[in-house]
Amino acid sequence: MLNSFKKPILALAISGSIFVAACNQSAKKTNTMTDSTATAPQLPPASAFEKTINGKQTHLYILKNKNGVEAAVTNYGGRIVSLLVPNKDGKLTDVVLGFESVDGFINSKEPYYGATIGRYGNRIAKGKFKINGKEYTLVTNNGPNTLHAGHPGFQEVVWDAKQIDSATLELSYLAKDMEGGFPGNLNVKVTYQITDDNAMKVSYLATTDKTTVVNLTNHAFFNLNGEGSGTILDHTVQIAADNYTPVDSTLIPTGKIEAVAGTPFDFTKPTKIGARINTDNIQLKDGKGYDHNFVLSKHDITTPIATVIGDKSGIKMEVFTEEPALQFYSGNFMQAQNVMKGGKKDEFRTSFALETQHYPDSPNQPTFPSTELEPGQTYKTQSIYKFSVVK
Repeated sequence: MLNSFKKPILALAISGSIFVAACNQSAKKTNTMTDSTATAPQLPPASAFEKTINGKQTHLYILKNKNGVEAAVTNYGGRIVSLLVPNKDGKLTDVVLGFESVDGFINSKEPYYGATIGRYGNRIAKGKFKINGKEYTLVTNNGPNTLHAGHPGFQEVVWDAKQIDSATLELSYLAKDMEGGFPGNLNVKVTYQITDDNAMKVSYLATTDKTTVVNLTNHAFFNLNGEGSGTILDHTVQIAADNYTPVDSTLIPTGKIEAVAGTPFDFTKPTKIGARINTDNIQLKDGKGYDHNFVLSKHDITTPIATVIGDKSGIKMEVFTEEPALQFYSGNFMQAQNVMKGGKKDEFRTSFALETQHYPDSPNQPTFPSTELEPGQTYKTQSIYKFSVVK
């Protein structure tokens, strides 16, 4: 369902997406991984996430439902650290890449593992935009552009945390006026919940005291065969999008909206990620694979807009969102520079991301859905990642 900001309730649903994290380290006594020779994943030790950063304390919070699905979330960066869901054999599998400790996230060469992304997810061209004729300048951190709000992004801050119940965690943060170059004191609340139908639900709220831009999402890196299980190229993906936004050589949208039909971007039917990823296509060359914004067909929060199935585990992930778009990223910039919590490195294309969102560079693209938030409005959106199995 495409939403728009409303006064006093802003229903612009900007990706909450995300949501899910998992863990895949040493043995638990009861469960085993999809590979019968592997040890069962277990959540990282809470003690490894106790640290003081900029005068604020970090922790690890455990969420679980009645079916034994568990997630670990840290208030450092609002990150999903681990998400344990059953595979086709009923054995728990860690489907999200993460680290064994908070120091792993701090020192990672890839800064976004599992993180809440804001104030503005995705890219803003040349790190500049205007509101009411006034130009604002951001930190550029992705060639000539700003990616995921530049610095400091929400992945770098320590959120205030309140565990509501065994399945629900509420995180809050005040991004001060001109933090990272964005106007307005932005009050943000993100709620993670593990539901009894084996879903991770992520809900977002934000208010501001000055007109600003907002585009929130989550950047979980998924491998439905389990963290450290190898390539994701044989995962099957389906996306309810007849169109996408092509990009220039710096991955900024050109402003056009083009049909996916007849292109490697047509995932309207179930297709393996790797089936066409090496096609001689300038968009794939510039993105080094899939790193593109898909314009979602008409939907609401009850309709899955993307489905992914792990080829080995049989784990199916359905994505639901109120956002108008979805960024599909196929792990193209992974370079085996980090050792993850299961002991394996983050090799090239061993995870993918599905970031529910508004379009990239919307502040500079007047034909795209607006991401402006005004005083008196409320930014409100949710995304859900639901897990089941196919035999």
